[in-house]
Amino acid sequence: MLAVASLLGTVSCRDDPTAPTSATSATPTLAIGTAQGPAFYQVSSGDQVSSGEGHTCGITTDNRAFCWGSGVLGDGAAYGSHVPPVEVAGGHRFRQVSAGAHHTCAVTTDNRAFCWGKNAEGEIGDGSLTDRVTPVRVGGGRLFREVEAGSYHTCGVGYADRKAYCWGNNVAGQVGDGTTTRRLAPTAVAGGHQFRQVTAGIYHTCGVTPSDRVLCWGSDQYGQIGDGSDITHRRSPTPISGALLFRQLDAGTYHTCGVTTGNRAHCWGAGSYGQLGDGKILNRFTPRAVAGGLSFSRVSGGGTHTCGETLGDRAYCWGNNIYGALGDGTRTQRLIPVAVAGGLPVSQLSAGEFHTCAVMSVSVAYCWGYNGDGQLGDGTTTDRAAPVPVSGAT
Repeated sequence: MLAVASLLGTVSCRDDPTAPTSATSATPTLAIGTAQGPAFYQVSSGDQVSSGEGHTCGITTDNRAFCWGSGVLGDGAAYGSHVPPVEVAGGHRFRQVSAGAHHTCAVTTDNRAFCWGKNAEGEIGDGSLTDRVTPVRVGGGRLFREVEAGSYHTCGVGYADRKAYCWGNNVAGQVGDGTTTRRLAPTAVAGGHQFRQVTAGIYHTCGVTPSDRVLCWGSDQYGQIGDGSDITHRRSPTPISGALLFRQLDAGTYHTCGVTTGNRAHCWGAGSYGQLGDGKILNRFTPRAVAGGLSFSRVSGGGTHTCGETLGDRAYCWGNNIYGALGDGTRTQRLIPVAVAGGLPVSQLSAGEFHTCAVMSVSVAYCWGYNGDGQLGDGTTTDRAAPVPVSGAT
């Protein structure tokens, strides 16, 4: 997600990062279309393509990372714009990637965490405030199951202990260590909880425990903590209200959405653009069911919109659509889920600030929505109201 969103899940590569997959061939199959491009992982969930604010990143079938759009994209160049995808430097092999507002983090196939991009708040996690134009390893030497880049902070789940660690901006307590002190390197989240997954928004963080419980911490300005309180910030993990059990969740900028163990999507937090999907334009301080009765495998929260993958591998989106981020061929705001145009089966998607990307059939990445920075990767800066394939790598 932007995580802002990057993008989260519970597939085997999350629960056992060392497990072999069919997507680790030394020779990747290229996507065939109007242009040859990198073939991205086609999996049921997980961060294989991740939409940030002005950029997008993805992992190919041979575990290389590519990024496109504006910012510091990890290819060694300073802040700039890359309309077609560029390969991230360093020769690392990654299995998961998460694009934030102005930085990106990823986990290698041997479970090491690396970050690159802007570092004004310590979100890179290497103990400095220095921007990084190529990947640098996150400090502390810890191995990670996953990392998730928020707007100005980052969180991850430790490989050995399954505990959450966060770093970067902490003005609202989103690092979760009981303070509001900025952290330049991974800091343990208070409470000693184990997590299966974590997700980072702009000023809040949430996580799912192995027992399917959701805990959130940080800013509750719009109800994104989900505990029913009215604008009470939380500096350490706090259970959301209700008895719902979740197997996956994703934080948008000021809202949070998740999929229950019964395959229903629920959202809470800011709802002024319909991004909660309950048919209303209201903030919600406790989880509310997304309308329509669809069964979801995964959801992804963006800036002011949300998207999800159904059990039938179809993409649906709802919320702000001014730039076409819902992908239904219009720019009409939607208060309940609407099908993404084209009907292509989707294996994983990611809602960014004002755009969305997904891995669809034959491992091809498609994007739609705002494209002023080239974050759709189609070789243009033209906004798209329906999915277009990502073009070839340079």
